[in-house]
Amino acid sequence: MLLAVCWLGIATGTVLGQTDSLGKAQKERVKKEDEKLSILPKDPKKATLLSAVLPGAGQVYNGKSWKVPILYAGIITDLYFVNYNHRRYESFRDALFALDKKEPNQFPSLNRAALVRNVDYWRQNRDLTLLLLLGIYALNLVDANVDAHLSGFDISEDLALQVAPHLGTVSASNSMGVSLTLRFK
Repeated sequence: MLLAVCWLGIATGTVLGQTDSLGKAQKERVKKEDEKLSILPKDPKKATLLSAVLPGAGQVYNGKSWKVPILYAGIITDLYFVNYNHRRYESFRDALFALDKKEPNQFPSLNRAALVRNVDYWRQNRDLTLLLLLGIYALNLVDANVDAHLSGFDISEDLALQVAPHLGTVSASNSMGVSLTLRFK
């Protein structure tokens, strides 16, 4: 028993005395990834966080302020349709309640089944426009993040893609086509 305890103590000391090469390699890899992100002119995390707090703020941070009016036009238009669909839903729902209570309603030519169909239709439209609003918000976040990631992308004149018509000969017949040339200067 004493021998087992001594062996355990020696083995533990030996294990603790060894270097952690796997841990160092992992730390170096994380450090290199952080350095890659740090060479970007814009921080993607900051752009995404800004857009999450205030839609459009990440686009302004990235220097793409022209996207903000488009974003807010989409949000305002969607909110208008959410309100419109909700008002129509409420009017048909109130008419259905009035019909059930045997009171006069604003749609006297519709029976109960037609009122139920309209209530379901306008509620579904309202819910879909709310989902669209969520999609616009998510697109705002994705756009800010991707734009910040691409802020360090080289778009200089040193890279050029040239599209030109091409006329060539293939075994005694002429061929026409399009030539794509990618040049690196």
